[in-house]
Amino acid sequence: MVLSMVDQHKPKCYLCSNVFENLDELRKHQELDHKEFFDQHKGDHSPAPGDVTVF
Repeated sequence: MVLSMVDQHKPKCYLCSNVFENLDELRKHQELDHKEFFDQHKGDHSPAPGDVTVF
């Protein structure tokens, strides 16, 4: 499989692979189209096993 190098500088939604012109459009898209995913995973930011805290 060959991946295109076009638009590599533009933000991309990691859930549906849509490409957007800027981060604001990406945020709006994720808030509207993937709201249930982000609501379900909100607060799941605990450290993974093996993570190291640097002070």
